[in-house]
Amino acid sequence: MSCEDRGDTPSVCLQGTPFRQGGPNQYHTETEGGTVTITEYNVFPGIWLAFHEIRALSFSPPPGYPAGLLEISHCQLGRLEYQAGDRCFFLGIGDLSLHRSSCQSLFRCPTGRYTGLSVVIDPALAPWCTTCLLGDVEVDLTALCQRFSGGDVPFVLRATPRLEHVFSELYAAPEALRKGYLKVKVLELLLFLSSLDPSQAPGEGNSCTRDQVELVEKVFAFLGTHRDQRYTAEQLAAAFHVSPEHLRRSVKRVYGKPLYQCVRNYKMDLAAVVLQRSNRTVTDIAGEFGYDNSSKFAAAFRAALGCSPADYRRKAPSAGPPAPWFGAKNE
Repeated sequence: MSCEDRGDTPSVCLQGTPFRQGGPNQYHTETEGGTVTITEYNVFPGIWLAFHEIRALSFSPPPGYPAGLLEISHCQLGRLEYQAGDRCFFLGIGDLSLHRSSCQSLFRCPTGRYTGLSVVIDPALAPWCTTCLLGDVEVDLTALCQRFSGGDVPFVLRATPRLEHVFSELYAAPEALRKGYLKVKVLELLLFLSSLDPSQAPGEGNSCTRDQVELVEKVFAFLGTHRDQRYTAEQLAAAFHVSPEHLRRSVKRVYGKPLYQCVRNYKMDLAAVVLQRSNRTVTDIAGEFGYDNSSKFAAAFRAALGCSPADYRRKAPSAGPPAPWFGAKNE
């Protein structure tokens, strides 16, 4: 099924190659693993913007997604993994990357959720300079693409107030003004990017190996099946024949948070599912997750999910369960 331009109403493409012209065009799928919604806007000739709303451990881009173009990606919520060469790179909340677009068939979300956007520039179709779009906005798009999409290692910037300012309004564009608003904000983004030096943020320091990713998946699968136990970093590292430093570093690269915080948040996400799907007491559930009293469990639950177990149970039917994590299913 192909997408067609229907003015301001997103057309939905479930299969086939979505058009890049016109729009907005929407690609939506629902699977046992969650939901994927990607909404595209053609902002300028050769420049389009895609909003991603992913609630799953992984997702595939729309069929026919082009490779080798300049892709500017920003993470609003959650976390995104993508591969470049033999390395895995991760975007966390507020992070930005510039890289060559990839036709890889699968992108992964370690925390089971990713909300973000991508601006894609095709230098063969885009104007060579933005002055023809708006006077005094002088950005050489051909040079920008050459600077930031020439190698396998992406340019990565971690969250800063400046990045937050540039991107926050893109997500909040009022629907009635969205077309014009996106044009203005994309030009602002291109001006910002034109001042960056690729050597300022080498991507290798923000990456890890596939072996590290697989280690993290195995550790959290183990924690899911031994949820009633309390493990130190040293005990977990010994169980998987690695050093505690290597384990801590791997978890921090994949999830963006310290090991102890990830373990707590992971257990509380699993506990939230039990709360939602059963009538068991909080004290009983606390024991399943290794807490000897409900007060300590409630404090950990509040720190991870922002509310008490009782409050979560009351509102859970409308909120839905937390998304799964790498390594285990929410069950």
